[in-house]
Order: sequence, then C-alpha cells, then structure tokens
Amino acid sequence: MGTQECIRKETDGAGDGTAAYRPRPVVLAIDDEPGVRESLQLILQDEFEVLEAPDGAAAVAILGTRRVDVALLDVRMPGEPGSKVLPRILAIDESIPVILITADPHLRMAVDAMKAGAYDYLAKPWDVDEILSLVREAARQRGMERELRYLRAEFDRTHGFDQLVGRHPKMVRLYEMIAQVAQTHATVLVTAESGTGKELVARAIHNQSPRRAQPFVAVNLAAIPDTLLESELFGHEKGAFTGAYARKLGKFELAHGGTLFLDEVGSLRVDLQAKLLRALQEREIERLGGTRTIQVDVRVIAATNADLRQAIRARAFREDLYYRLHVVPIGVPPLRERKSDLPDLAAHFIRKYSQEFKKDVRGLSRGALLALAGYDWPGNVRELENIIERSVALATRPVIGLDDLPLDLAMNEVTPGRGEGEVPLTLKEARDRFEQAYVLRALEREDWNQSRAARGLGVHRNTLIARLAAWGFRRGQPGINVRPVAGDGGSATAAQLDTPRGIAIGSNGAYYIGDRNNNKIRKVVNFAVVAWVETRT
Repeated sequence: MGTQECIRKETDGAGDGTAAYRPRPVVLAIDDEPGVRESLQLILQDEFEVLEAPDGAAAVAILGTRRVDVALLDVRMPGEPGSKVLPRILAIDESIPVILITADPHLRMAVDAMKAGAYDYLAKPWDVDEILSLVREAARQRGMERELRYLRAEFDRTHGFDQLVGRHPKMVRLYEMIAQVAQTHATVLVTAESGTGKELVARAIHNQSPRRAQPFVAVNLAAIPDTLLESELFGHEKGAFTGAYARKLGKFELAHGGTLFLDEVGSLRVDLQAKLLRALQEREIERLGGTRTIQVDVRVIAATNADLRQAIRARAFREDLYYRLHVVPIGVPPLRERKSDLPDLAAHFIRKYSQEFKKDVRGLSRGALLALAGYDWPGNVRELENIIERSVALATRPVIGLDDLPLDLAMNEVTPGRGEGEVPLTLKEARDRFEQAYVLRALEREDWNQSRAARGLGVHRNTLIARLAAWGFRRGQPGINVRPVAGDGGSATAAQLDTPRGIAIGSNGAYYIGDRNNNKIRKVVNFAVVAWVETRT
C-alpha cells in the first residue's frame, strides 16, 4: 500500500473546512484462515490500514518493518498458537494493544488473556459494531500513549507563546511565504542569524499546515552531546549501550504525523548526516541497536545560521543532504534591517513580562526608544527580549528610562556595520556616544524640556538644539506607552497638542493622540501602543 493511501484527511474541530492531516492507524490481522483475514479487511479498511499475516512468524516479520497500532491475533492457529505469539509481539513493542480472537468465550480465557498482556478479546462469531468499537478504542489508546511519550519528552522544555511580530515589508513577505509553504509537505530550510526567531517561523508553518493537530517536535542539534545525538533523533533499543535500560523512542517517532524541527542542522556530524538523508529519502529509520526498519511520516523543517555551501566546500556537510533540505528556502531578516518594528516588539515584550512579573511597567521613554533605535542588535530579537525582560524585572518606575538600559546599549557602543571581530570604537566615537547618552538622560530628567535641560548641562539652548539635530533627534519625539487610561473623565482637544501631530494628556491623565491641522483627536485606551508618532513643527 502506497504512502498516500496511508493518509487520511479530515476536517478539524475548528470548523474552518481546512483538511487536517492524520496518519491512518495500522491494524495487523493475524489469522491462518484467509476468509477471516478478508472479513477483517472489509470491516476495517474504511478507517484503518489493514496488514495481514497468516501465522506468528509472518506477524513478527511485519512488526520488524512496519509501525503497527493494533494487532488482532487468533488464539488457535496451526503450528505456533496465539498464546505463544502474544509474548513475542509484546517483546517487540509492549505498548501495542493486542486483541485476541477466540472461539472459546469463557471467563477463564478472558482472565488468562489479560494476565498475558492482551488488551481485550473477541469471541467468534463477532459482531461488526463490536469489533469496530473495540479496534477504535485500542487505536485511540495507542495514540494517547504516543502523545504521552511526546509530552514526557518535552516536559522539561520551556515553550514560549510568542508570535512573530512586525509589519516591515520583509516580514510581510515572510508571512506570505509561510502561508504558501504551510499547505504543502515540502521540506523547508530556514536560514537566519542567531536570535531572529527561526523556531517561531517553523512553528508558524506547522500551525498553519494540515499537520497542526499532530506533534511539533523541536531539536537543537548543537545543544545535544555527540554521544547522545543518534539516540535522541532515532531512538534506541534496550541494551543498545551502557545505561540503555529501556527502549526509547527518538524524535522522528515522536513527531510521527507531525513536524520535526531540526535547529542548527549545520552542526550535525557527517556520519549522522547519512542517516538523516536516508530518513528524508526513504521515510524510514532504524533505532540504535535495533535491526528492524521503522516507517515514519514526518515533515522536516531544518534551520541554520551557518553558510552550508561553505561547509560543503570544506567537506563538513554533505551536498546531497543540502539539496534534500533546500527544497523551500526561507530567510528571516535580522532586527537591524527592520528597526521600524522595534516599537511593536518592545511593547509586546513589555506586556509579556509585566504580566509575568506582576509589575506595573507601562512603556519606554523617548530616550530609551532612541537608544534602542540607534543600537545595531547583533543578538537580534533574542537580545531585545533579554534587555526588556531585565529592564522590567528591575524597573522601579512605570516607564523604562534610558538609565534602566545597559550602559553599552545606552551609549550605542555597537555602530551600524560593526560586527564581531571588527575594530572597536575609536576614542572620538566612544566620547560622542557617551555625550549622546548623557544629554538624553538630562533631557529625560527634565521631561524633554530643552531649556531646563540646557541649563542643567551648562550650555546654551541653541547649542543643545544643534547637537540634537546633528544626532538626528527631533524635538518632542515621543516614546512608547502601553499603559491603560486611568478614569473616564477629562478630555483633550486638538488645539492642546504641543505639535501639529503628537500626543496630549487630558485632565484625567489619559493619553490622547491626534492631528491638530485636521482638528482630529481620539483617546487612547486599553493598553494602546502610542509609538513613533511624528511631531514635526
């Protein structure tokens, strides 16, 4: 039976009419009578893939090469009886539900079957509805056990609920690519710098695909020791190596029917690259220490921050594996190329960690936003999240200010185009960065009143304005606010705006945003984000 025949598409419970991908459960019918096997085939074939075996030896051979979810075993067969075949089946996979078929429907038979490890038994002649109900229940239990193994394997893993955030044109193109590739089963290679959210892209593809009801299993290949990597990916049999006291399913088996995300695939050992290539080509694996081939139905999404073509030239990565992975390439832009998304990302992380730490942190000040915009973000979104998390955790005020940010970021130590291994800042550049940070802190202390800030700095106001213009800072450039409006009273008018387009604060302390030229004004409510509003005079 072909692979496509083993796949059933059903409409999921969401009611959106989208086909949900589910592999058909596999039932193995073991009976010496061809007529019985044919009857079982006719009864079960609409819901299950049915394999047939005339005796115990043939059944054991099938179990060595195929995944089986439920076994139907005749007790009385010539040669090796079912009572002898049962322990051999359970020795291969003790979690397979085995339903015994018997012409002796006595209580003692049921008790003996349960003691031997059988799931249940059926008495001949059987009722069609009874056998369908029993096989369905056994297959459902098998699926729940597989899901439980997956959940146990992922128990120690921290799952974030962050979603892709951003409206930059490069991100819009990324969303379009995700939507297109999600509807296929093609292998995807995500290439991006570290910290850009490669796993979020993989999860987005999985969640929009027909496989979304099945497991999503993520593996960081660079984080697993070489000695354990093969066992983690492909599993191992009991006694395969010292300390292997029980059989363990690998990530490929845990992801059966779903998606397997292989992060840092460029770090995979060359010998394991060959096994991965076989798994991708043949859709089958072998457990470490095992002798049987196991078929798997997995959609693979790989990711790397390395240049795989360069690795191929250095003979560190197989060229045939590269082309097998590089079916649909997807690139994720680094944060420095989409800085217009900084306000949305900052607001997103502030809300997240304000709730997590139960702190009343409402947003970023103007100086803090300017510092974020001037930074080059070598660690990308992960670095931004880390900075926001630390700032929220240590914040003593509702608004995160410039002095709450790390010193190197506040001074803009990393300049555009300056990466790892490059020449550090010159003395003049470092002095200029320090001056920027110092002036911005003075402006924040005076709520961006330039006259008072200039007096505090001991310079003329025009000198301060000239310095800000040279640095590209506009007068009255706003910050980002995610605080709820307090109270319903109070109001503001467009005429009260300090600039033609900007923000005003009503008598109740609520924020208002509007356009004075068009005499339009509206109140900002419910954690609305007020960010990057132009305030041209």
